[in-house]
Amino acid sequence: MTSSDVADHDLIGVGFGPANLALAIAVHEHNHTAGQETVRAAFAERQPRFGWHRGMLLDGATMQVSFLKDLATMRNPTSAFGFLPYLHERGRLVDFINHKTMFPTRLEFHDYLEWAAAQVRHDVHYGTAVRALRPLVGRDGTIAAVEVVATDGRILGRTRNVVLGVGLQPHLPEGVHVSERVWHSNDLLSRLGTLSRTRHDRFLVVGAGQSAAEVVEYLHRTHPHAEICAVHSRYGYSPADDSPFANRIFDPGAVDHFYDAPDSVKQTLLAYHGNTNYAVVDIDLIDELYRRVYAERVSGRGRLRIMNMSRVVEVQRLPDGVRARVDGPGAGEPEFLHCDALIFATGYRPADLTPILGDLAGLCVTDDQGRLQLTRDYRVRTDPALRCGIYLQGGTEHSHGLSSSLLSNSAIRAGEILRSLLTGRNRREGKPADPRLAVR
Repeated sequence: MTSSDVADHDLIGVGFGPANLALAIAVHEHNHTAGQETVRAAFAERQPRFGWHRGMLLDGATMQVSFLKDLATMRNPTSAFGFLPYLHERGRLVDFINHKTMFPTRLEFHDYLEWAAAQVRHDVHYGTAVRALRPLVGRDGTIAAVEVVATDGRILGRTRNVVLGVGLQPHLPEGVHVSERVWHSNDLLSRLGTLSRTRHDRFLVVGAGQSAAEVVEYLHRTHPHAEICAVHSRYGYSPADDSPFANRIFDPGAVDHFYDAPDSVKQTLLAYHGNTNYAVVDIDLIDELYRRVYAERVSGRGRLRIMNMSRVVEVQRLPDGVRARVDGPGAGEPEFLHCDALIFATGYRPADLTPILGDLAGLCVTDDQGRLQLTRDYRVRTDPALRCGIYLQGGTEHSHGLSSSLLSNSAIRAGEILRSLLTGRNRREGKPADPRLAVR
């Protein structure tokens, strides 16, 4: 450990997806009016340029959240970083209004994110993966700052606060390993591009959620000679509950209710409202897939197989594809399918933060399940010796509710983290508390 209490940044963000992009925008807007009270911020992103689930930017796929839940509008309706200013600058505002939708395509929303990221690009170190946070021990034995160390050994800076926004990691069932013919849906488009240009005969898609259904629809539409097999353990796709009252679980105020609730109530809420987000599909997409299945039954040429109550239990690599064993309902004989590719749309999990935290991990407070405990403003609870702020953007569903990994509260959460940083800085510098910055 290095002895120092000097920091050249107020915050360094690790990862630069939509969550930390929203934070960079909040910092930018604060600094524009802060005079001498600016926030010194930097961000590190392992990708060479901004990108958000590029492998699933399927033409025609739409967002599941309103465009008003963009990077800034919920926090600052007059922000120049909102989706509407983006449309105006792109010359499409009138056309979008005439489109009469609250849900832009994923391609358009990704273009909006890139547009916003370009405006704060000077604060971002692209192509830079973070290896660890190195504690800086002060003369009194406390850790008031950390060095952020890149994988190549470079010191990105010394900071009094770190905001971890490393995103979610693709999840594969136990025993499944990625290969040239076995992928997670997150890599769909890039992996499809590596297949030979010859005619493809069959694709298997595992999963029952929105991504799985989108992959099935896309492959069925773009590979007109191939059979598409949708394998999942349910009897059929279940519709997402996006009704107005259920959607209130993603409201900013719902985070307060969830955070303050006893653990038993938290679990009940997650169970009740999991069908707003997990293993569910937009009803319009369900209807479209059913329409195609029915039309193929009428024509007598079935290419879209919905294999309900089934699961892939074995995968064998072949020179020209994979051979998958699919067990169906009951005790019937398994089916062995030779396919060009096997795609697992089996969701995501929070990243393990232990390697990045390094020596700091032992100073972070966890619950009886080993999960980091957080204050309401997304700061990790730590031993008193660790005075450097560690904030999480994502991986907080257990404490802050269902919106933790979604876009719904990105703008609000960024504002709350920024206010917490400013409050802490005022406290360190002996300045009077600013009631406008109050957070719990």
